[in-house]
Amino acid sequence: MLKNIILHFCTVTKHRWIVFKLCVRAGIPWRGLVHDLSKYSPTEFFEGVKYYQGYRSPILACVEKKGYSEARLHHRGRNKHHPQYWYDEFAIVKDPIMPYKYVAEMICDQISASKTYEGKNWRNESILKYWTRVEETIHLNQRIKDMLTEIYIRIEKEGVNAVIKGKILKEAYYRHISEEKEYEYKEM
Repeated sequence: MLKNIILHFCTVTKHRWIVFKLCVRAGIPWRGLVHDLSKYSPTEFFEGVKYYQGYRSPILACVEKKGYSEARLHHRGRNKHHPQYWYDEFAIVKDPIMPYKYVAEMICDQISASKTYEGKNWRNESILKYWTRVEETIHLNQRIKDMLTEIYIRIEKEGVNAVIKGKILKEAYYRHISEEKEYEYKEM
């Protein structure tokens, strides 16, 4: 148990560190600093410890065993970089346009997760392979999906350091949402 506590803590912290560095490159350092702090809460942390494996998210193992994950429900309901935070099945627009800073953080999060779990096997094409596997299962505005696909194709061709820059991400974001600005979520 103590071993899993230490290993899970190190995995979460490594993931957050990679996200932070990517968020700084993307021009949203604050989002990187506060990214996934809820993973240290008892609800998320101890489930992660119990189902820790080291090569994939413990949430997946928990879902396989229990059919659901309290940690995942807790996490997605508190972290705006997850599309599930924004999805509302009863709204007129079920998948609104997420604000730029959370889309950029989501990109950094997905890259970091794939780097964290793939380790030395991670390649520039890894994030696109992951995205093409899960894209259809995620409730996310189609314009944002198109943006992610574009960014991940560019990463495969040009590399993370060339693509994860504030200017590049903002240009892609606003180009993809330009026709649907009335559905963009506005924060108070």
